[in-house]
Amino acid sequence: MEQLLHYVWKHKIFPLKQLTTTTGQALEIIDTGLANRNAGPDFFNAKIKLDGVLWVGNIEIHQASSDWVKHGHHQNSAYDNVILHVASLIDADVFRSNGEVVPQFMLECPPHIQENFEELSKTDSYPPCYRIIPSLSPFMIHSWMSALQMERFQQKNAQLVERLRICNHHWEDAFFMTLARNFGFGLNGDAFEAWAQQINLRFVDKHRDNLFQVEALFFGQAGILADKDGDDYYMSLKREYDYLAHKFELTPMDVTRWRFLRLRPNNFPHIRIAQLACLYHRSYGLLSLVLEKTTLKELRDLLRGGTSGYWINHYTFGGSTVSRPKTLSNSSIDLLIINSIVPFLYAYGIHKGKEQLCQRATSFLEELKPENNYIIRMWSQCGLKVSHAGDSQALIQLKKEYCDKKKCLYCRIGYEYLKRK
Repeated sequence: MEQLLHYVWKHKIFPLKQLTTTTGQALEIIDTGLANRNAGPDFFNAKIKLDGVLWVGNIEIHQASSDWVKHGHHQNSAYDNVILHVASLIDADVFRSNGEVVPQFMLECPPHIQENFEELSKTDSYPPCYRIIPSLSPFMIHSWMSALQMERFQQKNAQLVERLRICNHHWEDAFFMTLARNFGFGLNGDAFEAWAQQINLRFVDKHRDNLFQVEALFFGQAGILADKDGDDYYMSLKREYDYLAHKFELTPMDVTRWRFLRLRPNNFPHIRIAQLACLYHRSYGLLSLVLEKTTLKELRDLLRGGTSGYWINHYTFGGSTVSRPKTLSNSSIDLLIINSIVPFLYAYGIHKGKEQLCQRATSFLEELKPENNYIIRMWSQCGLKVSHAGDSQALIQLKKEYCDKKKCLYCRIGYEYLKRK
């Protein structure tokens, strides 16, 4: 398997003997190079010695040397700077586009690595590497968790860049879209993000001092005011939205995008939209307010919010229920901070060159308790200690980007598993 050969080359798992090329040249591998996951040679800027002469260039790896021609490298000048071709089966000579011969090295994958990789690929237990986790050094775990947390920051920064593009680089709009998505708390995340794209905050600003009008605009754009009949409050909102829709030339989203199955009433889209309406009614320039907050208490107080009076004894339009304020729970607020505020602070700090915002984002994660979901519980049962939200974010990244995608060869825990005998 070519991926395993990449792994063996990258980590220098070579036979304990003098290495030679297929033509008998003495081979010394000084630096295996930088792995390339895009088009082009597999490793850049490697350093080797052939018969004592230093060569610096790229490395290409195949299962069989004949794959060089199958992939058209002999006609591609991008491969002319390959200084060594590595394969487990040498069944053909290889040439650069100008006809020069490329030195070759036969590299076999050790049997124990092949066996361990098959175990990781086929075992039914999850995660498949659970057996070695208790034996891993705390330093290695800490280093890998830090790297994973940084990866997650970078991934969310890329998502923000895309939202900024959609919002014509309006930071406030991109923040609203980010916050709205996480008000969906998973199941309705996509629907809330699509809904946020239907909301023009410039129109909201014109009516921000009137919570009723903000609710009408929010519920109307969500497609929830499409029915012709309803209670008095519903019909009042509908009439107000019809007026605003005519005034601003608005088009609501498809109401069928909202999901209710297996949702607790407090998570119904109606309640979350009402909470967002209240938040934006009382917090003009919400992003600026968030950027000013330097403590978790200040952020929690800002986000706690509430709803208009109608929702105290309603979960949807229509039949009333027992009176109960619909404020966000402490755990929900902390999830919004983890998934909306923290990544946005970090990304905003990077784009604006404000290092203190990046540091604040990291500090918030380290102050917050770790998330309590099935992913974190799974890793905890395997023996991975989770101390704060930074750790839980790292473990979510580990599962979604490595375990779920079977990228054990790129995981540091997978590396430890593969090399054991």
